[in-house]
Amino acid sequence: MQIPNAGSVEPLNTPVDFPQTEIARFPRLGLDIGSTTIKAVLVDEEDNILFSRYERHLSHIQGSLAKILVEIAEEFPDGAALVTLTGSGALLLSEHLDLPFVQEVIAASTAVRQVIPQADVAIELGGEDAKLTFLSGGIDQRMNETCAGGTGAFIDQMAVLLKTDASGLNELAATHQALYPIASRCGVFAKTDVVALLNEGASRSDIAASIFQAVVDQTIGGLACGRAIAGRVAFLGGPLNFLSELRQRFIETLKLTPENIIFPERAEQFVALGAALSAHGSETARFSDLLDRLKNLEQGQLNEHSES
Repeated sequence: MQIPNAGSVEPLNTPVDFPQTEIARFPRLGLDIGSTTIKAVLVDEEDNILFSRYERHLSHIQGSLAKILVEIAEEFPDGAALVTLTGSGALLLSEHLDLPFVQEVIAASTAVRQVIPQADVAIELGGEDAKLTFLSGGIDQRMNETCAGGTGAFIDQMAVLLKTDASGLNELAATHQALYPIASRCGVFAKTDVVALLNEGASRSDIAASIFQAVVDQTIGGLACGRAIAGRVAFLGGPLNFLSELRQRFIETLKLTPENIIFPERAEQFVALGAALSAHGSETARFSDLLDRLKNLEQGQLNEHSES
């Protein structure tokens, strides 16, 4: 599915002022291990992207990560890089592999400051969490990780009721004519609302758009908590990257003008990019050695602790 680029993107090598820290001049690999996906971004010494990947891990973190590392090792047989991990499923992994870990808010803000420094607010939706980061006047991040309401998982659940997937939901929403209220905080209540609308004869297109609107309402109402989302707004994360109609619901609800919409390249990999850009030090790891370390872990050791 082709997604139009709705905002300008600053060059990746835009200099950034990191107080009391020097950016290491080595290739850097950022790995973002989320609740449903793994994102990997490898940059060279000049911050040019050499490799990137976005994959669902289906709760098989070790196998999915090994697959990505095999691809990197094959493409760069003698390659090595500084490696930094981030994401809800990465803390335990970083301990087992003896690799540095950076908090998501730091990784995300690093990427924003370097790639889209003009952003005032960043909205990021993930598989099972949602984040709203205010960037002007200091970083203030709000995060919903206690339930799946308003996240990619919520969208997947609602799509099943319409006998489609998230991509199909997006196509349906493109032709909607009306919006209906749908509960967004609880999947059970949302399912009740959707089933009722289907029984009443509401069109699948209208229901699809209403599901996206429920995600918007949950993000704004549950995370902004009355603080205005104003200025230039960046849309990040897989759902907002792949689902153009979901972005459109945010744009219309927030009444954003074109100059205030920032939709950067690789928005779905932005946190992994930030992890790569935030790496510093001099201890690199060979890609083949990383793969060996991962294979030496007891099978299933990570998956048991990766849910968040």
